Amino acid sequence: MKTFWSLLLLLSLTVGQTMAQEKEAYQLYDSKGKKLKYKKMLKQLSKQDMVFFGELHNNTISHWLQLELSRDLYAQRGEELVMGAEMFEADNQVIMNEYFFGYISSSNFEKEMRLWPNYRTDYKPLVEFARENGLRFACTNVPRRYASMVSRQGLDQLDNLPEYSKVFFAPLPIATNMELGCYQKMLDMAGGDESFPHAQMLKDATMAHFTLSNWNEGELFLHFNGSFHSDFHEGIVYYIKEEKPEIKLAVITTVEQEDISKLDREHYKKADYILVVPSRMTKTY
Repeated sequence: MKTFWSLLLLLSLTVGQTMAQEKEAYQLYDSKGKKLKYKKMLKQLSKQDMVFFGELHNNTISHWLQLELSRDLYAQRGEELVMGAEMFEADNQVIMNEYFFGYISSSNFEKEMRLWPNYRTDYKPLVEFARENGLRFACTNVPRRYASMVSRQGLDQLDNLPEYSKVFFAPLPIATNMELGCYQKMLDMAGGDESFPHAQMLKDATMAHFTLSNWNEGELFLHFNGSFHSDFHEGIVYYIKEEKPEIKLAVITTVEQEDISKLDREHYKKADYILVVPSRMTKTY
């Protein structure tokens, strides 16, 4: 009997230790909070015209899954896959193209591109994957100098720019919709100053413009951006749908939770696919 209880205690300790060691790095959910397998999400995404992957800029799992998704979508769609990102500005497209065609070195590319500080860890793998596989990579964001101009002086200042400057953002006039939740939040943060959300609208409209202009029928455009730019199908997605309502697209967002075993209700309907990462996950910066 003593031996039996000793074995039972040992088994209980072993099971407890095993359960304590099960640390999930992420969990996927659909918009209604139902758990989802990556394989199913991939199958659904491969049938879209566009996919917007909303990230948390310093989230390691988000960046890892972006690269994995790029690889898997390429395996299914091949050269029909087009990639693009918020992290690269439209006036740097020529530099991106020159690098992809082998005209300039990687060192010159990185010196001249106004890259984000976390480029080498988080975005370089995406760029290099596209380059090595002969895929197009679009620089979709507005040059920051124009967004800064709008945040300080308003959208009307864009009209005063020369025509050769206006090719780097969405055609004027930039449509505004302060009723959208994302811009209403920014308006509240700015104490009612519309210049702040107007600068965001310029970014979103421009990313939508260059996403559409770099996409052709039959292709799948995979776009990477901060989650705020596409959550609730607002931001970039709103401008895409205004221009081309029939397009098939899906949105992924990234959120952090203490407990990833179920989706917090505040994140329901935030996107078509919700990537939940433990809030204690290490950051890239």
